[in-house]
Amino acid sequence: MTDLTRRQALLLALAGSTPLIVGSSRSFAAMQKVTVALDWTVNTNHVGLFVARDKGFYGEAGLEVDIVPYSDAGAGTLVANRVADFGINGTISLFTQKTAGADLKAVYAVVQSETGRLVFNAARSEIRSPKDLDGLTYGGFGSAWENALISTIIRHDGGKGEFETVTLGTSAYEALANGSVDFTLEVSTWEGVEAELKGVRQRSFVYADHGVPDEHTTLISSSDAYLRENPELASSFVQATRRGYQFAVDHPGEAATVLIAANKDALTNPALIYASLKALIDGHYLRGQNGTIGTMDPAKMEAIGSYLFAAGILHDADGKIVAQRPDFAEYFSNLYVE
Repeated sequence: MTDLTRRQALLLALAGSTPLIVGSSRSFAAMQKVTVALDWTVNTNHVGLFVARDKGFYGEAGLEVDIVPYSDAGAGTLVANRVADFGINGTISLFTQKTAGADLKAVYAVVQSETGRLVFNAARSEIRSPKDLDGLTYGGFGSAWENALISTIIRHDGGKGEFETVTLGTSAYEALANGSVDFTLEVSTWEGVEAELKGVRQRSFVYADHGVPDEHTTLISSSDAYLRENPELASSFVQATRRGYQFAVDHPGEAATVLIAANKDALTNPALIYASLKALIDGHYLRGQNGTIGTMDPAKMEAIGSYLFAAGILHDADGKIVAQRPDFAEYFSNLYVE
């Protein structure tokens, strides 16, 4: 145990007891509790949270942070209903849920650019560009976003944007490998890395190269209600979280070890964790090429929001496609990370 964690353990022990006076009248304040919900089973996108917790960064900020495992309710739903204070969201889910009336606001960008890509087996030599996907079978995950995304990519290349869809969920990757589907979408820094480790040869199309706006992909969000009530607490949490991700960028090996140690039952393939984190860092996802960590690019947020609006993906609380473009500046704030 490091000196830092020893000090934090002492503070935690004192939090519920009689205040300790050390050479002055100043007393140790009780640790403030914060909950943050994960968006999926634990993975390298979450590394900054576990580093901030287990390296004592949250403790130094006076926080006791509970990292809530993924549940079927979804992080956005837990946050909007005040079950969790913060949650990791996909950008698309943030925009769709908030437009439908959920109380959500993004406060931190986990990644600085799109980690997803459209992939197919490298042996498919007849697929030379996106228009060659017309008429082929896509192994999908069941969202309207996927159809708009893939149609845009194909049409941008001069195709019709017409393809067959088989909804498979995560088994889409097995179906792609055995040839049951022709292409799918994957996270390059996770499924893509896993495929490389297994020796699976793939080729891919990057969304932003084919008419789809770049996006942050993964965010941390809270609710407007929570942020209004707890502005200083929110800033402390976001800035300590940023410190965790900064540490992961600067010390990836140690950060990966922390993540694995905290999730031994879930993360049973250490090679994947180390390789995935390396891909996140080398690809300038956790820290942008300009050095940015955590800050959301307003232009990116506006662009992806406008794209979703134009594609008819955004619905109101009654399930109707919104006719008026929302004010996307209300969907996020960099106030807490700066």
